[in-house]
Order: sequence, then C-alpha cells, then structure tokens
Amino acid sequence: MTVSFVEFLQQLFTIPALFITTLLTLSVILVNGWTDAPNAIATCISTRSLSPRWAVLLATVFNFLGVFVMTVINNSVAMTVYKMVDFRGDTHTALVALCAALFAIVTWATAAWWFGIPTSESHALIAGLSGAAIALQGGFAGINGQEWVKVLYGLVLSTFLGFGLGFIMVRLVEFLFKKADRRKTVGFFQTAQIFGAAAMGFMHGAQDGQKFMSVFLLGMFLVKGQVETGQFQIPMWLIMLCSLVMALGTSVGGYRIIKSVGMDMVKLEKYQGFSADLAAALCLLLSSLVGFPVSTTHTKTTAIMGVGSAKRISSVNWSVVQDMVLTWILTFPGCGLIGFLMAKLFIWLF
Repeated sequence: MTVSFVEFLQQLFTIPALFITTLLTLSVILVNGWTDAPNAIATCISTRSLSPRWAVLLATVFNFLGVFVMTVINNSVAMTVYKMVDFRGDTHTALVALCAALFAIVTWATAAWWFGIPTSESHALIAGLSGAAIALQGGFAGINGQEWVKVLYGLVLSTFLGFGLGFIMVRLVEFLFKKADRRKTVGFFQTAQIFGAAAMGFMHGAQDGQKFMSVFLLGMFLVKGQVETGQFQIPMWLIMLCSLVMALGTSVGGYRIIKSVGMDMVKLEKYQGFSADLAAALCLLLSSLVGFPVSTTHTKTTAIMGVGSAKRISSVNWSVVQDMVLTWILTFPGCGLIGFLMAKLFIWLF
C-alpha cells in the first residue's frame, strides 16, 4: 500500500486533521535533526578534527543520505515502529491521540535540549506513541508486545554492544599503531574521524528517519480511515521530504548537546574519537538490518564511555553519565505519561 504525492497534496489542504498531523510530524523530525543529530558529530568537534560549522554541514548531508539510502534498501525499522502500537477504532479519535503523542514528543525533546541533556528522540517517540495508544484503547491492549519487545532488545544491544565495541575498537587501534610515531598519526586519524563522523551522520538518518516516516504514514492512513494496512511501501516523495526536514534540523546545530557528549563526558584524542564513531556506526548498522529501533544518542554515548574506560575508568566523567542515564530512565515513563495525559486531554477537547 502506498500514497502518491498528488493524492497527499490534495488531501493536505482539504482535510484539517491531515494538515495538523503533517505539521506535528514534520516538527518532530525537525526537532530530531536539531537535538539528536549533534551526537553524531560531537566527537569530531571535541577533538578539533572539524570546526562546528563544517561538522554540522557534514552531518546535514549524511543525515539526508542515510534516510534516503537505508529506507530504499531496508525499511524494517519503519515496519517495527508502525506495528508497535494499536491506533484502531474511530479514526478521528485515533488521529487526535496521534497528534497528542507528537505534541508530547516535541515538548519532551525541546525541554531536554534547553538543559543540554542528550535525551533520545527515539525513546521519546516510542514512549509518546505508547502512552497515547494506551489512552486510546483504555489499557495495554494498545501495545503490540511482540513488536514492542524489539525496543527492549535494541536498548540492551545499544548499551552493551555500543560500550563493548567502543572498548574493543580503541584497544585494537592502539595495538595496530603502538609502534607508530604519534606525531605522524595525528593527520591520519583527523581524516579518519571525518569519515567516522560521516558514517555516524548516515546511520543516524538511517535509524531515526524510518521511525518518523512510519508515524507520517500512520497519520495519512488514519485520515483515509485505514489502519490495517499490512505491508506498506514508503513512497520516494516521503523519503525525500523527511530527509530534507531532518537535514534542515541538523543544520540548526545543537551545540549544548555537542558540549555534553563530546567535551564534558570524556576528553578524547583523535584516535579515540574515531574509535567511538566507528563503534557506534557499526552498532547502528546491525540494529537497522535486524529491524531493532535503537537510540543513536544511547549508542554513541555508550561507545564513548567504552572508549574512555579502555584507558581507565576515571577517564569518564561519571557525574555527566549519571545525568544522562537518569534522563534515559525517565524518558519512557515521563514521555509516555505526557503522551497518555495529552491524548486524554485532546480526545476530551476535540
């Protein structure tokens, strides 16, 4: 099942519910590029491999390519998020609940950005949708446990694999270059880290772009009175639209989060920054191929922790880590509760 661009435009300006849903969904994608994508380039800025301006431009381009290329190749993450919650029933009420979930996500992400905390928009999206679906269905019947469990798998995978790959990758780099003149390797790792940051930008788009496109399609299907769509095909125009909006959000920057992830948590050298980028990108690639919706924020920060711990445990500023972990823990119940309450309020009002 698919939706043509002409059909979408015709409905966009004639159906107010679709216009509002589209506006909120694009707002969430924009906020994701604005607050989440900076994690991809935090390390290359902190090690001075790239200036902030060039790093943001790099992330913008590769976010766009990541959304576009990975969605064409493998859209399993989009399918997982789409099937994870149940918005069946009266389509008007379901649309109102979906809008409430998107409003909750934007609220949570903006508040986290204001305080410079690298929260996960992926976790916020999942929590907000789940809370709204529970409110809509009047209980946990709104959750598809078989698909939702993939979120837990992804959470475990991104934590342990991200940390483990970061630890192993930096040790491997140190072993391979142990006899090399450190002064001669600086230039090599500066270039290598630019490639690492590009890979992270690409994988951020590949993971997060699919999640938000599935929500976009859910809104369009609800407007048409359809929820049971089975398999769907993500249209090329939607891939392009979401890619461009996420790229625009990335171009805004997000320097508070860059400082928290790349500068405050661990002081990295260029080879360590490259190791963290490569480890996180590999973890995200594996997760995307198996259809696990994981957090790029979570993956990148645990990879940096692994790299820092390989030198010594005290290299990591664990007070910064504590604030991040607390935010991660609070995201599911916090954003889920906001989604639930907003859905109840919106349903009552509209």
